[in-house]
Amino acid sequence: MVMSITKIDCALMSRLRLTLLTLFAMTAFAGNSLLCRMALKHSGIDPASFTTIRIVSGAITLWLIVRVRGGTSGLLGNWPSALALFVYAAAFSFAYVSLSAGTGALLLFGAVQATMIGYSSWAGNRLAAPQKLGLLVALGGLVGLMLPGLSAPAPGGSLLMVAAGVSWGVYSLHGRGGGDPLRVTAGNFMRAVVPAAFVSVATLPAVSLDLSGVGFAVASGALASGVGYAIWYTALPGLKVTSAATIQLSVPVIAAMAGIVFLNEELSLRLFIASCAILGGIALVVVQRRRS
Repeated sequence: MVMSITKIDCALMSRLRLTLLTLFAMTAFAGNSLLCRMALKHSGIDPASFTTIRIVSGAITLWLIVRVRGGTSGLLGNWPSALALFVYAAAFSFAYVSLSAGTGALLLFGAVQATMIGYSSWAGNRLAAPQKLGLLVALGGLVGLMLPGLSAPAPGGSLLMVAAGVSWGVYSLHGRGGGDPLRVTAGNFMRAVVPAAFVSVATLPAVSLDLSGVGFAVASGALASGVGYAIWYTALPGLKVTSAATIQLSVPVIAAMAGIVFLNEELSLRLFIASCAILGGIALVVVQRRRS
């Protein structure tokens, strides 16, 4: 009897640990949008500098985590993935000059998922009828969000964020099966420092820094990115593939709510309807994939 109770307690503790790790990871991912928007709206830092500081601090943090974890020496990753990571980070930063935290996170998430689902379909994994409907609804939500109108987000920022999402989708697809995901991510962050530094040098006349902006960028790179990925990859083995994909639907919601609370951003009717369409459509694709 005592042994049974102990097993139940261990199972509950394990599930609680997994839940907390997943919650922290999703909050960290959403935090990237909030920190970037706060930096570009409430500090004097420029987007190029934010990108470089974020990548450098993320690379240092991930390298330290890999070292402390005691894994085998040497980082993984490759240059094509690192370039995709850099394009994502740069487009992300420049997009948030004109986008709200919630709108940016929603566009990013929708573009990432559309890229990955589209590639899967192109590679021969046929979508069932409900999945096709879900994808069309999600794409319709993306298009509807970007259509001209009084409450439409800035077109330049929207296109940049879509580009960031496509780049992250390419990065995710390219990195599958590359070995230990944390070491792969650390290696790609280290390589991405090079193009980030080139962009910073190229935009040197427009460089603008202040203490709060640098702090936001370091927090985005070290905490929301570096520590966030480490926590996510710790939780991921305990999650089913479908559960992991479904859980990530929470990221744009968390970002939007945080933007409302901390940045006084408004939840427009357009954003609400687009959120329902994009997240609901992607959820339909994911759930139907599980049933199949």
